[in-house]
Amino acid sequence: QVQLVESGGGLVQAGGSLRLSCAASGRTFSSYAMGWFRQAPGKEREFVSAISRSGGRTAYADSVKGRFTISRDNAKNTVLLQMSSLKPEDTAVYYCAARQSIVDVISARYDYWGQGTQVTVSS
Repeated sequence: QVQLVESGGGLVQAGGSLRLSCAASGRTFSSYAMGWFRQAPGKEREFVSAISRSGGRTAYADSVKGRFTISRDNAKNTVLLQMSSLKPEDTAVYYCAARQSIVDVISARYDYWGQGTQVTVSS
């Protein structure tokens, strides 16, 4: 089992940057593919980005490709989401998730979730 805690959210102006961090507990962090999802008010949770267990493979939603970068440090049990050129439509609660398998874009296939961190982008 793994516990996830997100941090780094906040209020930023359009065009700005934020870096989200997800800290994982447990000794088997490297056995989990990690994902970031987001949910805006009144909308369904959507895929943002994911990274494989080794970090060698990444995936991005088209809406964030070229602006967001996912990375992980298995020695520190941490996964990061660097967000740049932020837009008001990026405003959402961002969730970190883990699954003990390969990278996936479907939220229902992730087994563990953090509590979320709010990102608000003002225009």
